[in-house]
Amino acid sequence: MTNLLPEMAEIWQKTLNWQPNTQQQLQFQQLYELILEGNSQFNLTRITEAEEFWEKHLWDSLRGIAPQQQFIASLAAGASVIDIGTGAGFPGIPIAIASANSKITLLDSTRKKVTFIEKILTTLGLSNGKTLVGRVEEIGQQRQHRQNYHVATIRAVGPASVCAEYALPLLKVGGLAVIYRGNWTQEETTALQNAVDQLGGVIEAIEQFTTPLSDSIRHCLYLRKVAATPANFPRAVGVPTQKPL
Repeated sequence: MTNLLPEMAEIWQKTLNWQPNTQQQLQFQQLYELILEGNSQFNLTRITEAEEFWEKHLWDSLRGIAPQQQFIASLAAGASVIDIGTGAGFPGIPIAIASANSKITLLDSTRKKVTFIEKILTTLGLSNGKTLVGRVEEIGQQRQHRQNYHVATIRAVGPASVCAEYALPLLKVGGLAVIYRGNWTQEETTALQNAVDQLGGVIEAIEQFTTPLSDSIRHCLYLRKVAATPANFPRAVGVPTQKPL
């Protein structure tokens, strides 16, 4: 028996002013089946029930990029995106499905996960996606990646100030970091502000929203890179998490 994802065309349209076409819906379904299959091997996600998968992995991934209209335009024009610590491929793979013209680099430090993601990209025919194995602290110091991306997405990876230190060095000046969070507090904003000031960024927006099926509260933080990040960031592997800015 195949687990079928709900289509949710009306909710997509109402909440994101977008809905998947037939091919994208098929790719979402294939993605879901591959994740269910891979889950037994790699323990990719606790979220396996169809509606919850739709909301927490597909909708949530795309909701993060939806409010930035200008950002969507840049994706349509072929922006380069790096998804940091992509894990099972979220939010990077849904973004790759939704915006065929953009180029998505899926970065993870675990080779097994990256091999699994390569299988997904091939099966789904996502020629706009590619993988990268490595630690983000090292990738951020490499010339071919540093200041190379228009957009960096980062979900479920450490405190926001750590996410900022991972993401901002990879962005071109003018680029946008999108940090996905659950809850968020004013104290966290203060800590993030301090980090962002040192990294050449500004906090452009903090969006709070609720998910359409379970009414869970979510936040997305949007950091705009306004100046080059000093050369000493990101710091060496492990340092950002041990001593957040």
